[in-house]
Amino acid sequence: MWRPNGVKARLKAGEAVYGLFHGFASPLVAELLGLVGYDFVLIDGEHGPGDVMTHLAQVQAVQATPAMAMLRVAVNEPTQFKRALDIGVEGVMVPNVTSALEAAAAVESCRYPNGGKRGFAAPILRAANFGLVTAEYIARAADELLIAVQIETLAGASRAAEIAAVDGVDVVFIGPNDLSGDLGVLGQFDHPDYVKAVAAIEAGVKSAGKVLGCLPYPGADPVELHRRGHRFICSGADVALLRDAALAQLRSLPR
Repeated sequence: MWRPNGVKARLKAGEAVYGLFHGFASPLVAELLGLVGYDFVLIDGEHGPGDVMTHLAQVQAVQATPAMAMLRVAVNEPTQFKRALDIGVEGVMVPNVTSALEAAAAVESCRYPNGGKRGFAAPILRAANFGLVTAEYIARAADELLIAVQIETLAGASRAAEIAAVDGVDVVFIGPNDLSGDLGVLGQFDHPDYVKAVAAIEAGVKSAGKVLGCLPYPGADPVELHRRGHRFICSGADVALLRDAALAQLRSLPR
């Protein structure tokens, strides 16, 4: 379903937006998250289950709400983006970007010629309302799509400013778990090497004038992330929310 990207507009206006990773691959859950009031629902195509048809159902469910439908692709590869964009996602997240060249390749895969190399089938795509708004879609698709790239390695952290400066990159999103693992300190979020790498990413992205994003980790809840200048905050995952709520309820029950 073609519509203006409200999340991208709000980011351009300097606002902060909040979303949730959707790992259940369930249209019902995805719809609920959008109705609850999250600004975006991030369908996890990297670690979550699902294929293009299940992703389509989730996108349709989110787009029945005001939330932006976003998909994290499995890998930075042209076909991944083509399939995602053709079903009408409004944002994409690219895992493990380590250089400006990789970031530029992702953007190129998301844009039609002459600005990119995305395959063209707009007149029959859901993304263009099955051809009902083809001209508008072609003219505005690149501007309306939100592209977030993840930095999850020391190599990426050292090039954060270059990555963020790539035309078409809207958000640079830190992956805390994989970043700590790449540094050899998995899960040690207070380790000096991890703290230094995150600071380098934050400084680099700010210097390029792009939007910072992250998900909470020990020592950095959403309030702290916002204080540090993050404006695209994925405040958790639906799987974790349900798990933790269920555990808390069970522990509260009399035996």
